[in-house]
Amino acid sequence: MSPQTIFPHLCIKGAKEAVEFYKKALGATEVMLLPHEDGKRLMHAALDINGAQFFMHDEFPEYAESHPDKIGSPARLGGTSVTVHLYVEDCDAAHKRAENAGAKSIVAPHDAFWGDRYAQVIDPFGHSWSFAHTLKKKS
Repeated sequence: MSPQTIFPHLCIKGAKEAVEFYKKALGATEVMLLPHEDGKRLMHAALDINGAQFFMHDEFPEYAESHPDKIGSPARLGGTSVTVHLYVEDCDAAHKRAENAGAKSIVAPHDAFWGDRYAQVIDPFGHSWSFAHTLKKKS
């Protein structure tokens, strides 16, 4: 298997709380946390879900204002245009786990036309996540 070469990097207002949410909702494990000098925010966090890592950091509006793209969290920008997709063993269980942890269901689990069981949620920090497992082919 090739090493992972693409890493979602989420900007989150409340990254410390998000770490705990992702552990509870998605079964994530901490790889690394780097706190900001203010002790309240995270400069960087790396989490692992099923062998794939993603990164996150707190929103830093004091730096974003000078950035030409006005990077910020979904809360600051009014939404997100990206969905992080996870292949899981059981789509229904993953969807329920995320909902029980505080995510909002956007698409209930269903058998999708492309052959997967699929569902989607928005986490409490405004990021979109989808879950799928491949359906067994009917003989």
